[in-house]
Amino acid sequence: MNLFSLFARKSFARGVHPADNKSTAGTPLRRLPFAPRMILPLAQHIGKPAVPIVSVGQEVVRGQLIAKADGFMSVPLHAPVDGVVEAIELRPSARGPWTQSIVIRTYEASTQEVRWREPRDMDSLAPEQIIQAIQDTGMVGMGGAAFPSHVKLSVPKDRKIHTLVVNGCECEPFLTCDHRMMLDLTEDMFQGIRYAMRAIGAERAIIGVEDNKLDAVEHIRARLPADGLITVEAVETKYPQGAEKMLVKSLLDVDVPAGGLPSAVGVVVNNVGTLAMLGSLLPNGEGFTERVVTVTGPGIARPGDYWVPLGTPMRHVLEWAGAKDVSEREIILGGPMMGQAVASLDVPVTKGVSGILVFDRRDIEADGQRKTYPCIKCGECVNACPMGLNPSMLGMLADGREYEQMGSHYHLGDCFECGCCTYVCPSNIPLVQQFRVAKGILREKAA
Repeated sequence: MNLFSLFARKSFARGVHPADNKSTAGTPLRRLPFAPRMILPLAQHIGKPAVPIVSVGQEVVRGQLIAKADGFMSVPLHAPVDGVVEAIELRPSARGPWTQSIVIRTYEASTQEVRWREPRDMDSLAPEQIIQAIQDTGMVGMGGAAFPSHVKLSVPKDRKIHTLVVNGCECEPFLTCDHRMMLDLTEDMFQGIRYAMRAIGAERAIIGVEDNKLDAVEHIRARLPADGLITVEAVETKYPQGAEKMLVKSLLDVDVPAGGLPSAVGVVVNNVGTLAMLGSLLPNGEGFTERVVTVTGPGIARPGDYWVPLGTPMRHVLEWAGAKDVSEREIILGGPMMGQAVASLDVPVTKGVSGILVFDRRDIEADGQRKTYPCIKCGECVNACPMGLNPSMLGMLADGREYEQMGSHYHLGDCFECGCCTYVCPSNIPLVQQFRVAKGILREKAA
């Protein structure tokens, strides 16, 4: 019997247990071929879009800076291929509105090696220089939120950080890209953890991994650095275990204050994939030009975790992975709980795309046609909400368009839209969608 199974797993209150569907976890990372054209939105992160520094007709090499950061809350953009800038124009985005993008025509005869780099001596850098180096890579959180990594590691002067929590939970069904990176890029991950610890002044790091990935836990534990500053812990497989506040509670038994950040309790949380990429990019002085993406679902003939160059059109990815009858497929970027459907196959892979899930559109439409009934006050959503909110009451207030009361009296701002309430609702009420609308209206009013 595995020793891990003899002990109760660390966890948090409430949450749900959707089916894993992680069949791609056993397949090593593979590389996707370069597309003939790459589409690079200038807004691939939370914050101000990058500013182009190239012009139409200009030749670029892989790794070259093509758009600079526009201030602190922004990151630069680097060319994912050798090629020529064909256009700087509006293109479709996954979020709906067309967005300013750089289009590069790929030189098909090129070896596509990264030739634009500035190696640096990481051991000689002060914390603030590490933060600047991270911004220079263009790195954002690879867990899906696409928050600039250097901003997340920039801790307020009045806060002392004692622990870096490394998020290896990957609690969304279907997604396995973090799992594979923990297995295949372990040393890069350790290196990235060291850089992050120095940047924030943390004394220790804890890698939290859900117990449906015990092979990763055992693999990491066997290779942990001898100084004991980095440890790994198995936590219960439960959604949304990978949410920051939930993971901090599970690993440290500490509650992050409502409306606050983990830094308020001396913790910074970072994704394993983000740190693995930083461990590779920082010493080599390279930009963020590709990422690992899980491509899977019933509509995929060759599912797996692929290295995908940023800017690769969705159509190219799906054709290579063996998606047939693409027009009859429903495409979701990210996981099924918090991901978003895309209407256009011309949408490119961006820095925050962790997964591409392909389902039969007829199944999705049949599921979407289920009738919605009035709330029966069963309390299932209350029992499931990991933040301890009252989704039933919030839903009724949303129906009545009492948005201000949702925020002031029922803490709508603490909802991170995990979808647990919608998942368990026997009346099929689209609660999380209502909350997104309410938040948008409140943001507009505040602006």
